[in-house]
Amino acid sequence: MQFFEVVETRRSVRAFTATPIERDKLETILAAARLAPSAGDLKAYQIVVIDEIEAKTALAAAALGQHFVAEAPVVLVFCASPERIESKYGRRGASLYCVQDATIAASYAQLAATAQGLASCWVGAFDEAAAAAALRTPQRLRPVAIMPIGYATAVPDPPLRRALGELVHRGVW
Repeated sequence: MQFFEVVETRRSVRAFTATPIERDKLETILAAARLAPSAGDLKAYQIVVIDEIEAKTALAAAALGQHFVAEAPVVLVFCASPERIESKYGRRGASLYCVQDATIAASYAQLAATAQGLASCWVGAFDEAAAAAALRTPQRLRPVAIMPIGYATAVPDPPLRRALGELVHRGVW
């Protein structure tokens, strides 16, 4: 699939088949995430790969009862790592750059999943402390995106998009 086809066909899918994700496809997704740009190339994030039902169920509960999280064969959780970046970029790095790093990596992972015929959904609505507890992450890591991945049972129609004229402003506002 060509890049713009991937961008145009990606959808937020919330219903997955039970078909496992092939290991090589998952590794390709993770490799794409690793290639994402990051502040100072520090990669101030960690990716947690979850395929155990107990952990997925706990993540679904942390995601305010979004049960499709537990139904996906694999869930990736992108965690910001403030400590990894703070020494170089101070408080702004610890509060913002590591979150940006993690979310850019998540975007790359999401597009890589689409390119391989897989579906995903970016989940940002969750209780951060409950998600961290479900993952048993070290306290210094901050979950910022939950991403269930699998084969879609159905692909939603394209959503309506805002016109470029509503989004883009040239020059000083």
